[in-house]
Amino acid sequence: MKEYYGGIEAGGTKFVCVIANGPDDILTEERFPTTNPAETIQKTILFFQRAVEKYKIRLTSLGVGSFGPIDLHNSSKSFGFITTTPKKGWENTDLIHPIKKSLGIPIAFDTDVNVAAIGEGKWGAAQNLNNFLYFTIGTGIGGGAIIDGKPLHGLIHPEMGHIRISQDKSLDPYHGKCPFHPNCFEGLASGPAMEERWGQPAELLEEDHPAWNLESDYIAQALSNFICTFSPMKIILGGGVMQKKFLYPMIHKKAQEYLNYYVQSEIILSRISDYIVPPGLGNQAGMLGAIALAQSI
Repeated sequence: MKEYYGGIEAGGTKFVCVIANGPDDILTEERFPTTNPAETIQKTILFFQRAVEKYKIRLTSLGVGSFGPIDLHNSSKSFGFITTTPKKGWENTDLIHPIKKSLGIPIAFDTDVNVAAIGEGKWGAAQNLNNFLYFTIGTGIGGGAIIDGKPLHGLIHPEMGHIRISQDKSLDPYHGKCPFHPNCFEGLASGPAMEERWGQPAELLEEDHPAWNLESDYIAQALSNFICTFSPMKIILGGGVMQKKFLYPMIHKKAQEYLNYYVQSEIILSRISDYIVPPGLGNQAGMLGAIALAQSI
């Protein structure tokens, strides 16, 4: 009976469930919309139960990367919960315990962005690096930090999507999408913020639309702050908004302008396109990161 690892990329828009041993050994995967907690968690459990029976395999452990905020402290009564999320209906949801009870295997749990970062460090654009950042810019905005080879945790975990951004109201009078902070990174630059501001989804906006100048500015503002804070060796930008590849050079130029030659690193000054990069694993970073997390138990 062959052994495999399970992975769950629990996103605010969709769940991705996978059984694999790595990028070159993916047995099966399934994607489905994130509806209400009961329905979504039940679909997740059934995926693994049915796959174990169909393929006659043994699941060794499971890695879960979830949208948040989440409780990562083992001693906490709400460990494994999604807590104060803006995702309607998911506040204070116990994600981990129903899955663990049904599958009966060890589970490792972290933020979706930390998990994607773990995947990029093992198989993607950050291989052989001990300090780097990974961002998802899509339905929400979150950042994962790998510091000294480990995902950064603390009081809870980094919430990099909720730093304040400088907003010129004469250029952008938009009130912000985040229900907690009117002008945070996520509130101004997430996919839903772009759609609400411009009246159509980001993926439908033409390359010469003024939306992209504003979007690249907000992203570059945030990244320049994080470069000064964490001094990462690389920054990886994933998520649906970053499917627009023309955004990268715009962000590169603006980030250099915001840093204004203060950070004297050759890669930023001369090769910033090698520093702020797309995910090496593409849209598989989250699910493969969950497999890598499962393998760490």
